[in-house]
Amino acid sequence: MSGRQRSSILKERVAYEAARIIIEQGLPNFDRARRKAAERTGVHDRRNWPSNETIQEAVLVQRRLFRDDLGEHQELLDQALSALRAFADFSPRLIGAVLRGTGDRQTGIELFLFSDLPEDVIFALIEQRIPWREGEREWRYPGGQRHTHPVFRFMAGDIPLALIVLPMHARQNPPLDPVTERPQRGADLAQVERMLAEDGADYRFEIGR
Repeated sequence: MSGRQRSSILKERVAYEAARIIIEQGLPNFDRARRKAAERTGVHDRRNWPSNETIQEAVLVQRRLFRDDLGEHQELLDQALSALRAFADFSPRLIGAVLRGTGDRQTGIELFLFSDLPEDVIFALIEQRIPWREGEREWRYPGGQRHTHPVFRFMAGDIPLALIVLPMHARQNPPLDPVTERPQRGADLAQVERMLAEDGADYRFEIGR
């Protein structure tokens, strides 16, 4: 066996162990899951560690093979639609694990909202009588820049929902997706409606377009 073939096998082994950790433990952090998987499998050479996208693919495969979670994904998409409609004034975009097809009730739903005044989102939450918790989250942008943006979290039934408020100019220059390292443009209302209508075979959304 060549060195390249051996490395490929080791990467696959770590990827599927990381996917198992993500699914069983509800661990959304790919890097932590990769480190745990490498420790469990004894693969200590980082050159034999899989990329985020390889782990994501392993998560998708395991969900399709070993879990009957299609109904759960449809429910998450349906709830995401409700949130997109509720915050339509802020040009919302679905992002994160639900969009990638790897999400569940534990990871919840994430939306980008666009407003130069985050207070306007607070007013919308108050108007809809939604109790929320406010926080912050740092995002990486193309060119190595990092910016911190406000996040408003609340529960939609038993599903956590996070609203990340970005400035208006970020619609053309969005943060990088932590999995693909490409601009995270997300999916708008029409795209999510189409995903829900077509859900059933392969519900992945091609991110980073």
